[in-house]
Amino acid sequence: MAKLWQKDYVMDQLIEEFSVGNDYILDRELVKYDALGSIAHAAMLQKIGVLSADEFDGIRASLVEVIELDQQGKFEICVEDEDVHTKIENYLTEKLGDAGKKVHTARSRNDQIITAMRLYAKDRHLAIADALLGLSDVLVDFARKHEWVPMPGRTHTQRGMPSSIGLWASSYAESLLDDLAVLMQSYTLHDQSPLGSAASYGVPINIDREFAAELMGFAKVQHNVLYANNSRGKFESVMIHALCQIMLDLSKIASDVILFSLPELGYLTLPDEICSGSSIMPQKKNPAGMELLRAKAAGVIGLLVSVMGMIKSLPSGYNRDFQDTKGPTMQVVHTTELSLRACELVIRKLKVNEQRCKESCVPEIYAADEALRMSLKGIPFREAYRQVAKNLEKLKSTDPVKAIKERRHTGASGNLRLDRLAEQVLKAKEQNQALRQKFEHTLSKLTESHRKESG
Repeated sequence: MAKLWQKDYVMDQLIEEFSVGNDYILDRELVKYDALGSIAHAAMLQKIGVLSADEFDGIRASLVEVIELDQQGKFEICVEDEDVHTKIENYLTEKLGDAGKKVHTARSRNDQIITAMRLYAKDRHLAIADALLGLSDVLVDFARKHEWVPMPGRTHTQRGMPSSIGLWASSYAESLLDDLAVLMQSYTLHDQSPLGSAASYGVPINIDREFAAELMGFAKVQHNVLYANNSRGKFESVMIHALCQIMLDLSKIASDVILFSLPELGYLTLPDEICSGSSIMPQKKNPAGMELLRAKAAGVIGLLVSVMGMIKSLPSGYNRDFQDTKGPTMQVVHTTELSLRACELVIRKLKVNEQRCKESCVPEIYAADEALRMSLKGIPFREAYRQVAKNLEKLKSTDPVKAIKERRHTGASGNLRLDRLAEQVLKAKEQNQALRQKFEHTLSKLTESHRKESG
């Protein structure tokens, strides 16, 4: 198969293998997006008279075939193909002859891959948002179920003040909603079409970039053609950064679950089916999934640094360094989506040991409460603090449930407003679903005419 850049010489085999890397493997995830971008580009070429109506119909029909073959696992990209763009264009040329050779008019592989990655990124943003909201929903339900189960609130890992399982679980649900806001900012950034930037400098043909962008469902065109190419890697790093925020929360959840399920604490119990065992100690049930969640969070941070390092000193215009931003981006996407679903499963199966939680609320955790009660009687707080500190042994046990219910101000354990939090999650789900339907509807229209004709 001919390379898209093929000239009158043969590239050294070692250098070719080094240059291709694992692109032909990674690109298997981009077949649908590259085909859809090519349909939009071909439609634009027909609009400006480069392609005839019959040529466009043939190209669109063949690209629909590519998508269907890919869905069936029958569109294989081999190392000899180099990448998805070469594979698809050679497929079109074999089927259509000259019409297939025309599809690359006014287009570079540079803006072709950026366009495919933008469509891929939009799709994966929405999928990850869906997984994030699924976990948020489960955390809210968990908080509702255990809203009045008291537990020690800890600082420096030491027992500090009365807290609750409800406060703990809902704190992460709220944090994930903030992560969602960051994720959707990244989605908005990706929602602009780079197609038509060519090799960074546009083309001397009056192409209609707005028309192609609208067909693909982008909110706007990425205006400056040089910036469109320079933004490769930058946009990926923004997406990875957004996913890092999610992974940081998941890592923190994992650490809490590991700590709270220690036999010495026993607030939580992980069921056997989500624990691994030991090869030498028969009694062991290990929270291996939660431990790996922390490790994977560290891994995605490393990949963010890697991508930013690749692009930090590049001169303007396309540089082959950009190729190596693709793998880390896809790896972080896969890791984050799988981690969200694994964490959701753990929270669904997590058991709360209410009696152990209550027993752990020893008199000392009411020290600050006592000092505050004294301050309400007119004793300066700092003096009340000193008096309580000198007489810790005199602190008495109190009803821990009553203690958490007394915290009635906004956001405290006695006023979590879980109904409002649940409404926020539901609203976010509806918004994400609307975006998903719009995205899928727009892209399906690119293939709709051919499907109707062939049906």
